Amino acid sequence: VGLSLWPFIILRDDELKTDATLINHEKIHLKQQLELLVVPFYLFYLLEFAIRCIIYRDSYKAYQNLSFEREAYHNEDNPEYLKDRKAFSFIKYLWC
Repeated sequence: VGLSLWPFIILRDDELKTDATLINHEKIHLKQQLELLVVPFYLFYLLEFAIRCIIYRDSYKAYQNLSFEREAYHNEDNPEYLKDRKAFSFIKYLWC
């Protein structure tokens, strides 16, 4: 329902603009993109996705287990997360 493409958050419909959890999730992705200088973020995302597709043999399960997605889903309910987030925090979600 949402997609972050630096520097934009694209939503399926306008009603989602009031979904604080979704917006926070997408803002976490914007922060990840910024700290990896945008293009390397997308390259890393695709590489990790390809590897996880091989591991899980299921594209949706691979998506759910991406480090970037795991960080965003784990912290989307915390509106203060981005204020306290340390740089490259997605790394700790690579191995979990």
